[in-house]
Amino acid sequence: MLTLKDRSAAVDRSAEAAAVTATVARMLADIETGGDAAVRAYSEKLDSWSPPSFRLGDEEIERIVATVPEQALADIRFAQAQVRGFAERQLASMHEFEIETLPGVRLGQKHLPIASVGAYIPGGRYPLTASAHMTIVTAKVAGVERVVACTPPIRGEIPAATIAAMSLAGADEIHLLGGVQAIGTLALGTETVAPVDLIAGPGNAYVAEAKKQLYGRVGLDLFAGPTEILVLADETADPFTVAVDLLSQAEHGPDSPAVLITTIEALARAAMAHIEEILPGMPTKDMAEPAWRDHGEVHVAGSLEEAYALVDERAFEHVEVLTADPRAALARLRNYGSLFLGSLTTVSYGDKVIGTNHVLPTRGAARYTGGLWVGKYLKTVTYQEITDPASSALLGEVCGRASRVELFEGHARSGDIRWAAHTGASLPWTDRV
Repeated sequence: MLTLKDRSAAVDRSAEAAAVTATVARMLADIETGGDAAVRAYSEKLDSWSPPSFRLGDEEIERIVATVPEQALADIRFAQAQVRGFAERQLASMHEFEIETLPGVRLGQKHLPIASVGAYIPGGRYPLTASAHMTIVTAKVAGVERVVACTPPIRGEIPAATIAAMSLAGADEIHLLGGVQAIGTLALGTETVAPVDLIAGPGNAYVAEAKKQLYGRVGLDLFAGPTEILVLADETADPFTVAVDLLSQAEHGPDSPAVLITTIEALARAAMAHIEEILPGMPTKDMAEPAWRDHGEVHVAGSLEEAYALVDERAFEHVEVLTADPRAALARLRNYGSLFLGSLTTVSYGDKVIGTNHVLPTRGAARYTGGLWVGKYLKTVTYQEITDPASSALLGEVCGRASRVELFEGHARSGDIRWAAHTGASLPWTDRV
């Protein structure tokens, strides 16, 4: 493998991470004890935002939505229809069943929607309307009864398009509240907001840390870090397209990795040259430039098989496959959040409009998990029923022996009494017949 560009020298951010951890812990403790007053104090301090109520009323939502251009509303509806359609197909693929494993022994599986969900839609840098589609629409398809959606004001202003997306997605409560104070409100509850059972949605380092510290008290979608893109390209790829697509994700933030793995050195060098040409004129240069400078990588593999292996090692969030046979990657690759196959497809479609969910694993988590999907909002539960005394006796006899191997006498006796009731056998540990 030839490396043409590697990420800049790693910066020790342990002190910074420790400071984030301590700050978040303090804030969550304050919110837990101080409730609404603490939430308001942090919102005033961090967002200069302190309305009479953080929750938007129905009439206020209608007024805000009315300010959004009709074309923007139409595009939101289109994107949400794509997300809804895909989530509905996912739901249809999840089968409940009941089987009889022994005479009169019935085992079953059911899918129950989580009762209440908090959807966090970030907005510190940009109004991320698409996150409303991914978190709220999918929850509603799953059957979640109460979806509480939070998004921060942007520089003291109401993000009208985001509010419209949250409303059209079906949120039951919309709160103009961001950061740790929003996550704390959702997870811990206050005098005016009941806590939720699960929180979904991306956020900055403080939001991610708040979710991490609250995990267990509340369910989570997944721990997500800065967005990632990896482009896999061979001789058929267009270097200009490669450059544009890499920068499309680098603009998310200064710590967003953008990686090219290719089998063609000339393509790699051409893509790098295009990036240097494009970057100076990007409106989001303040984010994309440091992301590419500090976290961009370009590697030339000796073969497509070697390239596949490198992709799997990285286990990136987004993997864009620009090769002669992109569908071959479906059979070859196993570690990724989502695959984007062929030059007509782009990661940006997944982020905004195509219908698959854009809340995906980062930082190598694709090795063991996929992203947010309709099943995340469902609890897969089981049930058992025995109606045949002979089957109950058989299981009771085996349960008794198996439990005593583990020195669980109480478990053993629970099986014993059902075995004895059917067989008429006496039990050495009781005089009861």
